[in-house]
Amino acid sequence: MRILGISGSLRKDSHNTALLRAAAELLPPGVELELFDGLKAIPPYNADEDTPELQGPAVQALKDAIERADAVLISTPEYNHSIPGVLKNALDWASRPVADNVLRGKPAAVIGASTGLFGAVWAQAEVRKVLGAIGAEVVDRELPVMQAHAQFDEYGNLHEEDLRVQLAEHVAALVEAAASKKVAA
Repeated sequence: MRILGISGSLRKDSHNTALLRAAAELLPPGVELELFDGLKAIPPYNADEDTPELQGPAVQALKDAIERADAVLISTPEYNHSIPGVLKNALDWASRPVADNVLRGKPAAVIGASTGLFGAVWAQAEVRKVLGAIGAEVVDRELPVMQAHAQFDEYGNLHEEDLRVQLAEHVAALVEAAASKKVAA
């Protein structure tokens, strides 16, 4: 089983990318997490360019990566109490064509880390709302990692066992949703 991890942060030392890497370490045997690293190359959504010929290779790479995955795990920071623009833009591209987009029916979960005291809870709620509107099968959980700058060691490992347990439970719920989907198919 393959899970596609998408970090909503472009920062080189992103706490959200570190959170996805931590999630990858907690996956059960037979499940792998592929990190999508092409978010920066995706152009702003433009309905005039919303055709396979005009959308560009970065958009196609995103759609192909989502298509190959059994589930999607998004880790988002919170910018101005909401979704980072680059992540929302990627979801807008992935949502087209509406009737049969690559996220429709795909199990998806959201986690988030921020340096503030709320752990990106508003951004996580917004991403779940957008995923639901797109037609993804959203795992209704949140994992707020607050004061993220203090939560990871120099190797990107989470300090607190409680956070690792919560992350493992979150990922297990996503894996279970994806496995249930495969059985039903």
